[in-house]
Amino acid sequence: MGKMLEFREVELFYDHVHALRGVTVDLEKGETVALIGANGAGKSSILRAITGLAKPRSGLIRFEGERIDGRSASEIVSLGIAMVPEGRRVFPYMTVKDNLMMGAFTRTGRGAIQHTLDGILARFPRLEERFGQAAGTLSGGEQQMLVIGRALMAKPRLLLLDEPSLGIAPKLVQDIARSIVAINRDEGVSVLLVEQNSRMALSVSHRAYALTTGNVVLEGISKVLLNDDRVKAAYLGGDI
Repeated sequence: MGKMLEFREVELFYDHVHALRGVTVDLEKGETVALIGANGAGKSSILRAITGLAKPRSGLIRFEGERIDGRSASEIVSLGIAMVPEGRRVFPYMTVKDNLMMGAFTRTGRGAIQHTLDGILARFPRLEERFGQAAGTLSGGEQQMLVIGRALMAKPRLLLLDEPSLGIAPKLVQDIARSIVAINRDEGVSVLLVEQNSRMALSVSHRAYALTTGNVVLEGISKVLLNDDRVKAAYLGGDI
C-alpha cells in the first residue's frame, strides 16, 4: 500500500469565497475514498485543486510522493490522474467509439489501446451496443458510462469522479456503482469519489470524509460510517 495522494491543510478561495478551510484528505494506493456532503460543501473544490484547475492559497498536494500543487493541469494528467467531471461532458456529435478514443490521445501503441478499449466495452456492454451512435443520442446513464470509459482509456492510476450519479435513473446508478467497485478491484485503479448520494458513495468506498462548508467534519471507514447515527441523520435521511 502506501500513500498515493496527500492533500494537506489546503486553503482555497474563489475571489472572496473561502471554499476549503485547511482540508486534509489522504488516499492509499488501491483505495476507493468517498467525499460526501451537501452541494457547496467543498467536495468538488478538492478535485479542482488536485487537477490544477484551482490554485490553493496554502497547503500542499502530493501524488505518489511528488508535489503537484502549482503544476499545470496537463502535467498532472500526464502523471496518471484522470478526472470525470460533473455533467457528463461528451462530444455529442461524435460516435461512442470516437469519444472513447479521445481518452487515449496521450498514449501510443495501437495494440495496447485496443486492449484497453476491449476491456471497457466488456465492462460497459451498453457502449458496445451503441458503438457507432452519436454520443448525444445516449441516455444520461449511458453518457456517464461513456465519460468513465473515456477516462479509463488513458490508463490512469488515480480516477477522480465528480457526482457520477447526478440526474441518472436509479437502475443505472446501481450499474455505475458496481462499475466503480469493479474498476478498483479488477484493474487496481485508485478512486476518489465525490457524491451527494451518500448511501451509494459509502457502499462502494473503503473510507470516506464528510464535508460541511469547506471543512472535514467526519472521517472513517465507510462501513462504519453507514451505521453512524450522525451520518444517518445528516447525510442518509434517517435510518437505512
